[in-house]
Amino acid sequence: MSGTSRTRPSGSGTPLNEAYDTALLDLDGVVYAGGAAIDHAVAALGTARDGGMHLAYVTNNALRTPAAVARHLTELGVPAEPGDVITSAQAVARLVADQLPAGARVLVVGGEGLHVALRERGLTPVESADDDPVAVVQGYGGPELAWGRFAEASYAINRGLPWFASNTDRTIPSARGIAPGNGAAVEVVRIATGAEPQVAGKPLPPMHRETVLRTGAERPLVVGDRLDTDIEGAFNGGVDSLLVLTGVTDAAQLVTAVPEHRPTYIDADLRGLLTGQPEVTADGEGFGCGGWTARAAGGRLVLEGGGDALDGLRALCAAAWTHAGDGACGLDAAKAVARLGL
Repeated sequence: MSGTSRTRPSGSGTPLNEAYDTALLDLDGVVYAGGAAIDHAVAALGTARDGGMHLAYVTNNALRTPAAVARHLTELGVPAEPGDVITSAQAVARLVADQLPAGARVLVVGGEGLHVALRERGLTPVESADDDPVAVVQGYGGPELAWGRFAEASYAINRGLPWFASNTDRTIPSARGIAPGNGAAVEVVRIATGAEPQVAGKPLPPMHRETVLRTGAERPLVVGDRLDTDIEGAFNGGVDSLLVLTGVTDAAQLVTAVPEHRPTYIDADLRGLLTGQPEVTADGEGFGCGGWTARAAGGRLVLEGGGDALDGLRALCAAAWTHAGDGACGLDAAKAVARLGL
């Protein structure tokens, strides 16, 4: 199942934690950044959980094990069990195990999370291209991952071995800013080999499959900060999504989003789980939300009115997405976005 083209953010008269049974939460840029909890995340998640919403943590970061992630969340004040955490390491391990015999030797370029996930699927991690692997699996290994690991992967892939990647996020948020992610490392190996990996992580179907299998969610809401992984993954899975502005996506990127990157709901942070969402209404030639009206005119987006900046962003998105149809909005939005101060 896949999503349909969205022309405006949706409204909800019911708080989202009541409208959906499970929140499929991204971690980096949503719950924490650089190891520290993002403002309001702990309290909001606690209230959502106490109200009966199941919280599942879905991350493309393959470095840490689910147990390690759960411990970190618990230390931050968000009680979690290993079974509440779904990683791209688990998704790629299932993808590999579906194609290789039990006990197969796999060359691993990545961290502990990937090694553990492969062993759980009955596969044997090895460290060298000379250890007779039958496949290569690559996942985020953190800033200390040695350059020589990319060489080992390249040697094996150039011998004709199949190549799998946990995910291809080019960046990852950190306490000091935006750092290279696994996608940047995958590009190194791609350049050296000319090969293309099979990818498991968001936004691709293997990750959605892994999440559904492990959570049993019936009315899931994907919550994320990235358009090209979290929101596109929700689109590909045919489920609703909430985009929070605590990570890599800003207002200008939302306005120019293509259909598969358009979230169902937009909010500042995880407090958006606990509230309804305002309706965006057609208003003559434009769109209104709260005290704002947005429209396309003279080759640019025009924003008028005032009030909550998020309402203005919702109205702007409606005007831009409607004008763009199945593409990206090419109208000049700089002045309108600047008015919001987001």
